[in-house]
Amino acid sequence: MKPLITGGSGILGKELRKYFPESLCPSHNELDITNSTLVSDYFSKNDFDMIIHTAAMTSIRQCESEKNLAWKTNVNGTKNMIKATSEFKPNCKFIYISTACVFDGHQGMYKESSIPYPENFYALTKLIGEQQIKNLKNYLIIRTNFVARKQWPYPKAFIDRFGTYLFADQVAFGVNDTLKEDTYGILHITGDKKLSMFELAKLTTPDIKPMTLEDYSGPNLTIDMTLDTEIWKKYDIEKNDL
Repeated sequence: MKPLITGGSGILGKELRKYFPESLCPSHNELDITNSTLVSDYFSKNDFDMIIHTAAMTSIRQCESEKNLAWKTNVNGTKNMIKATSEFKPNCKFIYISTACVFDGHQGMYKESSIPYPENFYALTKLIGEQQIKNLKNYLIIRTNFVARKQWPYPKAFIDRFGTYLFADQVAFGVNDTLKEDTYGILHITGDKKLSMFELAKLTTPDIKPMTLEDYSGPNLTIDMTLDTEIWKKYDIEKNDL
């Protein structure tokens, strides 16, 4: 299997490359997903049999302050990928990496059949991407919530914001797992424990300091990002040898 991985230099992209050493992982200059002509040109000249689309603008603050760029990247970029797939690789499986943030975060434990309701512009662009993917014949939308297995990048973490988190290497394992079966449609790759961001951060950064949403100012956040699944297995975030 030789996939094209967009966002190959990102947190998840780097982990996926370990499972797919033969994959094509073009740089931004080689494949600018916001340029429809360049995307079509790349698809016409390169050989691959699957697409894993991880490239996206993911900063909630940046998406809110630079809406045009977020739309250009997350919505138009995905649309360009779909158009090229339909034209040049119509039989390719297209895996779209989405987010738990497509839900409003008021209840938690969202299933594949739960109704999305984005709280911010980032989540909106990802949900629109999901809708576009459904125009393809062979697609898999994976909603998940992950961080890199490394030092927490901030001095503090929320004690009152929750998720069924995984590390990026575990999500990559899960993506590879789905390829062993004929999975399609929408699927949640999720951990089996509800954790606060603070509890998550402590797994890699024991001296992390707590904070609450009262300490935060900025765009609306998805507070409870916990995912459930009606279709797939769950993974243990504290298990290293998946």
